Amino acid sequence: MTQHRAIVWFREDLRLHDNPALNHACTNYDGIIPCYLYQPEEAGAWREGAASRWWLHHSLAALDAGLRARGSNLLIRRGASSLDCLRDLARETRATAVFWNRLYTPHATARDRHIKARLREAGLTVSSFRGSLLFEPHEVLKQDASPYRVFTAWWRRCQALGLYQPEVTAPAVVSTPAGLTGAALEALDLLPRLRWDTGLHECWTPGETAAHDRLDRFLEDAVAEYAHLRDYPATAGTSRLSPHLHFGELSPRSLVNRALQLTADPGCTALRPALDRLLTEVGWRDFAAHVLHHFPDTTDTALDPRFRRFPWRRDYHADLGRWQQGMTGIPVIDAGMRELWHCGWMHNRVRMLVASFLTKNLLIPWQEGARWFWDTLVDADLASNTLGWQWVAGCGTDAAPYFRIFNPVTQGKKFDPAGEYVRRWIPELVALDARHIHEPWRVGGAPEYPEPMADPGRTRARALDAFRSLSGAP
Repeated sequence: MTQHRAIVWFREDLRLHDNPALNHACTNYDGIIPCYLYQPEEAGAWREGAASRWWLHHSLAALDAGLRARGSNLLIRRGASSLDCLRDLARETRATAVFWNRLYTPHATARDRHIKARLREAGLTVSSFRGSLLFEPHEVLKQDASPYRVFTAWWRRCQALGLYQPEVTAPAVVSTPAGLTGAALEALDLLPRLRWDTGLHECWTPGETAAHDRLDRFLEDAVAEYAHLRDYPATAGTSRLSPHLHFGELSPRSLVNRALQLTADPGCTALRPALDRLLTEVGWRDFAAHVLHHFPDTTDTALDPRFRRFPWRRDYHADLGRWQQGMTGIPVIDAGMRELWHCGWMHNRVRMLVASFLTKNLLIPWQEGARWFWDTLVDADLASNTLGWQWVAGCGTDAAPYFRIFNPVTQGKKFDPAGEYVRRWIPELVALDARHIHEPWRVGGAPEYPEPMADPGRTRARALDAFRSLSGAP
């Protein structure tokens, strides 16, 4: 009997549960060839950063282990291009179909469209599926078919469409032809040669199993206080699911459906504000993909055209280095930057503060901050990173008003009142009490900790003058 074989091309969907491409292949074909093609050059300027490569290595290892438990394995290939790899693999395995879950970044969309056309010309069956978002960018548009630029209206429309979507279960068995060979995971050289990744190992366990375990713990232990504690960086008040979502170890459907299930439970009425907040955060992730799809130049260019003339400083490289190293002399800023370097992650409230300080107090272009986050975050997502930086800088869709310039001292006192977060990441200040820890210079500072590189008040006034210089600014 003829075996009908299909290639399943894994990308940012490194999971078995709720994987539409894998489910379709396993349901309709006898032989499945699960593959991962490592072609970082195809991402252009946006190939994975160092922290993301670390996560990718361990996530691929976890996916391979999950496949082996089902009688298969992950075939890793490198070559001249993804198209050539897929063509070669189809010839080698006599596969007649190729399936994948869609990506939405500009370079991936263009590449995948080209690959789909060429493979179909070669006589292969090719289909792609929605596996990374709740709603695709073309599904949620205004009545005139133009894209939304304000989250609230966009999210209201999504809720009207309905957030619940059925999931597909992981296959019990994945039947893969024997004798296929690929590259060893280690050959991809994803791990750092100088082992700076000790903190990442301490903070994270990549993989699908770890993703669902983290979701379970969050819903059982932390979600009740999520709406309140998510703003306090010293507490474990956030889900920390963002890297699992980015690499597709957990589907957004799985997360949303678990939250909706709790919301519908009469015994969980008290949880509804927190669950609504959680659902909204998942919505922001989709919205970021929506914006980047419709405005692909925003990775490098301000969406608001006025900001293309913004008077950014030119002689900022020394100050940028101090910001990157967590040596600005502003405790909550430095704590955040040091947390980022150690963990590959930063609390969301602090992300806003460090971004505001860089762009508005130091007048350093937001693109510099976005690039640094891209290299150092384990959850570096091109759409979310771009949206977040443009939002704080005031130049993007649904952006913060130009006059919203966070005072890092005031914010530190409000959201880290006991100074626990600062002490955790800045040992030079561990002896200071809560009254002074966010303004150490007022009590003589600390011998090994720098003086502030910028006065929040004076630099705020400078930033406001710069914003007002733009034509059409309020």
